[in-house]
Amino acid sequence: MPSLTRRRSAAAETSSVFLAPSRTWSSEWRHGRTVNCHSRYLLDTTGFEPNPFTSLIPGVNETAMLTATGSNCGLPTIAAVRVVLEPKPGLPTDPNDPGAFIDIFTDVSGLFVINNESGWYEGWMIHDLTVAAVNPKRRPDGHAQFGTILPADAAALRRTGSRHNVPGAIFTVDGNDVRFPGPTDHFPDEQTNVVPIQLSMGAWNALQQTDAHAYWEFNYTTNWIHPLYELPFTGGIPGTFEAGQVGALQSIVPGSGPAGVKNDPVLYGDNPNNRGARQASGPRDPDKFDAGDDSQREFRQRFIPSGLANEIFLDVYERPTSFEPGVTDFNQRLFDAYAAEVARVDINGDGVVSAAEGDIDTASDGFPDNARLFLPATVYDRFAVTREINDGLLAPRFAPSQKAWVLSGTLVPVSPSVPASAGRDADDR
Repeated sequence: MPSLTRRRSAAAETSSVFLAPSRTWSSEWRHGRTVNCHSRYLLDTTGFEPNPFTSLIPGVNETAMLTATGSNCGLPTIAAVRVVLEPKPGLPTDPNDPGAFIDIFTDVSGLFVINNESGWYEGWMIHDLTVAAVNPKRRPDGHAQFGTILPADAAALRRTGSRHNVPGAIFTVDGNDVRFPGPTDHFPDEQTNVVPIQLSMGAWNALQQTDAHAYWEFNYTTNWIHPLYELPFTGGIPGTFEAGQVGALQSIVPGSGPAGVKNDPVLYGDNPNNRGARQASGPRDPDKFDAGDDSQREFRQRFIPSGLANEIFLDVYERPTSFEPGVTDFNQRLFDAYAAEVARVDINGDGVVSAAEGDIDTASDGFPDNARLFLPATVYDRFAVTREINDGLLAPRFAPSQKAWVLSGTLVPVSPSVPASAGRDADDR
């Protein structure tokens, strides 16, 4: 039975340390010879289009009280997010190892407490899709190999825009130079051209005096992404709100989306009974990842591993000739890619990547384990905090736009290295 302890190495340290930045690693970091480096995300409210959460906008909210920022007589809202390698005994000390455990500490000054509609703030580590390596070898079904594109795909990408989309570059939807979110953006006509993969840091609220702190652990049991097929229904893709698509599809009952498996709510819904139609039912608990008996592990996961989300986006954006070349509609490509890629690791064919199927030690799709399905912490270069409302979706509100952002920033190195903590905690999950 796959378990957390099986991924632990003998080379463990005795104290936690900060991570180094992903795109400016030292050679020692890249080769895993040192973990005594550190980094953090530094966040503020200036890196994206002003919105009613962060600004007073004439005709919109200039006579209303600000509900997220503007506390303490209008002091700026700022935050630091510490990213800390947690080298417990037996755990990998290379942050590029998907089996490593990473602590995320979020400290915010100046967010108001949320009072209504079960609202919350949510942090998101962001990896921007990169152009995959070229591999002429195909799968037996003609599809590109995992994590790669075919030469014909690469040629098609090079023909778009200013020929920016070459292997290793951050992918852009227009083929032009990278344009990250900025304060001059204007939804829906002026937006970033990158494709973000957003990993949730969990939900939290502020204290009444606008002080906010959150803790979350990044590891292969949590490095899972919201069901991507929710994206057309969040309102953040231009035209979807006007088309009445907001909330038109929910993922409450796990499955592989509109083009995939649709499950019986009695079998896959959030069962209030401890004993139900299937063992390990009862109140759905995505944190019930490990167990001595595989049948007691959660089988109704709505999320998917981050590397699988990346693979789906490769189908949608970077394989124009090798994946459904005749399909140009974004929604259809997304739905079809989601169903197809989930099916490769979905052993029992129920359209869900269960805890057991998605375990890092499980073999799938011809690979000896699932390590490929997890993006390492070191490739998440950006961070954002959103203001959420209980809409039933797991994707960020208005994703992939920035309309619900209240803070954002990028990974920043700090040198020399500084120990993050002394000793170890007693939580071995």
